[in-house]
Amino acid sequence: MSFDIQTFHADAVRTPSHEDVGEMRDLLLETLRDAGTEPAVDDLGNVLATREGETGDADGDEGPHVVLNTHIDTVAPHVPLERDREGDDEVVRGRGACDAKGPLAALLAAFLRVEPTAGKLTLAITPDEETLMTGAAGLQDRLSADGFIVGEPTDLDVCIAARGQCEGTITIEGESGHAASVPAERNPVFGLEHVLAALHTYDEEAGPGEDPVLGEPKLTATALAGGEAPNRVPESCQLTFDRRSVPPETSESFRTGLDVYLEEHVPDPLSVSVDLIRPDTPFPTAFVTDGDERLVRTLQAASGGEVRPFGAATEAGFFAADAPTVVFGPGVLADEEGAVAHAEREYVRLSEVEAAADALEEALSELLA
Repeated sequence: MSFDIQTFHADAVRTPSHEDVGEMRDLLLETLRDAGTEPAVDDLGNVLATREGETGDADGDEGPHVVLNTHIDTVAPHVPLERDREGDDEVVRGRGACDAKGPLAALLAAFLRVEPTAGKLTLAITPDEETLMTGAAGLQDRLSADGFIVGEPTDLDVCIAARGQCEGTITIEGESGHAASVPAERNPVFGLEHVLAALHTYDEEAGPGEDPVLGEPKLTATALAGGEAPNRVPESCQLTFDRRSVPPETSESFRTGLDVYLEEHVPDPLSVSVDLIRPDTPFPTAFVTDGDERLVRTLQAASGGEVRPFGAATEAGFFAADAPTVVFGPGVLADEEGAVAHAEREYVRLSEVEAAADALEEALSELLA
């Protein structure tokens, strides 16, 4: 099968996919077809391709099914492709260089190189990881596998866990009127002090506790809104939060728990309510995979990286409920100078992309033998 990892990666980074993934999806489909496979696009925009080994052994065991997943969308704005050298290594800069077109190139190379002698290898590429995550959430119900490898920038470490993430608002309602007449206990802006104090104590008193792998959950107030005039008390004000969860907490269990907790800590006559932002779309869920799983041990041996948690939200949580799941790929989320993924300075070293492909090929060849 003909596939040049450097050319594909450069073409992918050159292709904008921050507003619409159509052109990037076409590049992926064309690459797969040129390599001799027959990809498909489902109704959610996921690109799917499969390679199968022998049908089964004498006992009817069809062998393991491993799924390779990452995404083709990127955050805005598009940053054009640039290349430079650091010694003997080529550095590729531009939007998606490491998040996640570097991991995509590595996964695609391994998918095309591996010849399964048993079981099945599926490539499942989603279109909206940076926004709605409907592609991965849909695949959760459509793909059944024995292991998932999700491509993200992990510096070639094998990441076995990640916090979940959701966002929401806390609305405090009270009495509106002239600033000279509304009592403080009815002023929703003054009510913020009770809400903020409760956010500080929520996890200690009502949260899920510390996870042995992921550590503690994190609850962060991120924005405030309310009021239209300096001499008028608003009827309500609103605080926005970001939640990073650990198992077994889900976005809905957190919303319910925080709502009850705030009702207990915000005094009458004020009222308080908690709502999730985009409640009709999926939120990434927290997951932890056992470090002793064969998938983990095999990929770690091939890559030589550490086994650790991943530092950002990912689609991996949708798959981890079904089978052992790891996050793996070239590039880093941040370096000693600051953010890399999602930053204007986003980059990846080509040697890492190629090393990731080699490690994936070695691990998959063993898992599907």
